Amino acid sequence: MADTPEKNAEADAPSRSLMVRSDAGSQTLSERISLAFYKLTWRTPLHSSRLTGKLPLRLLATPDDGLPADTARGKALMLRRFHYQGMEQGIADINYNDPRLPPAMVDYIHRFDWLRDLAAVTHHGEGASIAAKTAESWLTGNVKKIREPAWSVENCAWRFLNLAAFAPYILSSNDPVYRSSIINHLARTARHLDRSAPRASSRFQRLCGWTGVVAASLLLPEGKARRMVGESGLADALVETIFDDGGVISRSPQQLMEAIGILSKLRRSYDAVGEVPPEFLVDALGRAVPALLGLTHSDGGLGAWQGSGHIDAAHITALLDASGVRARPHRQALDWGYQRVAAGKSVLLLDAGPPPLAKQFSAGCASTLALELSHQDQRIVVNCGGSGLVGASIPATLARGLRTTAAHSTLCIDDTNSTAILPGGQLGKGVTEVELERRDIEKATRIECSHDGYARNFGFLHSRLLIMRSDGLELRGEDILLPAGRGIKSGRPKEGVTSYLRFHIGPNIEIAAGENERAFILRLANGTSWLFAAGGGRVEIDDSLWVDGDGKPHPTQQIIVAAETDKGGLSVGWQFRFLG
Repeated sequence: MADTPEKNAEADAPSRSLMVRSDAGSQTLSERISLAFYKLTWRTPLHSSRLTGKLPLRLLATPDDGLPADTARGKALMLRRFHYQGMEQGIADINYNDPRLPPAMVDYIHRFDWLRDLAAVTHHGEGASIAAKTAESWLTGNVKKIREPAWSVENCAWRFLNLAAFAPYILSSNDPVYRSSIINHLARTARHLDRSAPRASSRFQRLCGWTGVVAASLLLPEGKARRMVGESGLADALVETIFDDGGVISRSPQQLMEAIGILSKLRRSYDAVGEVPPEFLVDALGRAVPALLGLTHSDGGLGAWQGSGHIDAAHITALLDASGVRARPHRQALDWGYQRVAAGKSVLLLDAGPPPLAKQFSAGCASTLALELSHQDQRIVVNCGGSGLVGASIPATLARGLRTTAAHSTLCIDDTNSTAILPGGQLGKGVTEVELERRDIEKATRIECSHDGYARNFGFLHSRLLIMRSDGLELRGEDILLPAGRGIKSGRPKEGVTSYLRFHIGPNIEIAAGENERAFILRLANGTSWLFAAGGGRVEIDDSLWVDGDGKPHPTQQIIVAAETDKGGLSVGWQFRFLG
């Protein structure tokens, strides 16, 4: 694995920062019309003729895959069924004209991600037969009809890379007609990407599309001209999509993992043909890995942010092994918008940025200033997570609720989202600016941050002060509502509304009454205990849930501190303290 220097953002970044929700990068009306017209041409003989050309005789190389597989999904494939996030679908029963499956499962099928899972549980002979039958079924339903989602930019790029990596499975058949159909499909997919990558509707889709173009230039014959265009397009897409600190513009950890995965497969494609990957690709991976690690807990797993579930450490480790990058976590990433405090055996994570725009990520959450806290292998405070994992266990109605401010461990005024979630699912008005100051004080780290999401409707700024002791055994906080004042688009401060401060508690924790009505004892599965105490308000316990990386919800509880707000605002202090 290639070493990258430790990324310590505090050493270079100022102690104060201001993040502003920007509308940069949106498509113009003419660009949207042009894209819509281009997609209409997919149905015509004109586009089909664009995809025809010389049939390559073979792939020039077979790159290693390296990405983490799911053995449960692989075993389902042996029974001729797709299994994804709790849903199962018979392979022979799929109606590709109207599959009626959750979007994530549809992508899993069209990207041929299932090849990775199948290869993890079968030997070559058995796996090749299953892979060939599944691929033939897909080709029959999709190869002649150029349409989304099968031919979306992202799915085409992933499908090309997966077919190339698992060519020994896919191309083991003795049937020359079948083998020719697979090679021909790879060539047609590459030509489709040549035209579609620069027209993709989002920055992330362009990144995936150009990655597919470059992979095709390396793995198919006569790719010199395609490689020059593809590498230029990919370099621009990486600048647009990945911040200097390694985070992605959507602020989605799930999407950052996807970026690391597809770029890692491209890097292995260079290795497979004996070429040195370009510096911009190596640099992008070197920045993305520490950004992702900056959202890992003390157990090595990923917290739940912007639609992702709580992903276990083994999956993260396997992904980073595939990247070939060894790095340490970011402690603060000001563009990416997350803060991490590692103290003793504890980790504190904080969402310190505005939510993403709808065009950047469709499952964005109203989670500004939410936190998560862990100690050793136990998540103590979490966010519910999982809004981007719609499936058998997460219906669309529940996913909408998981995007709300109330589904996160932060303050919520009058059960209103800090950023509106519109009826169509888009994020509307709310948080536009987040101010942050972080500094080390004696034997502790102090973070003070604020957002303006409640200024317009309620006339208040929400400020959160966090002090994490250096040994990790105490976290003190204070949540404050301050009149927004002049110079900020705000209404008159409203009095008499109730604010709710929520702390969603992690799995396998028993909550018991403490010495007074505002104190509770958290008894962890490992036998240790923590004290929660609030300095004001009414404290109660209610049901909650958290969602794992497979999209499965698990019941848990939440601590709610309710307090009335007057014209002068509100201040509620609280603490989590290790008892032993």
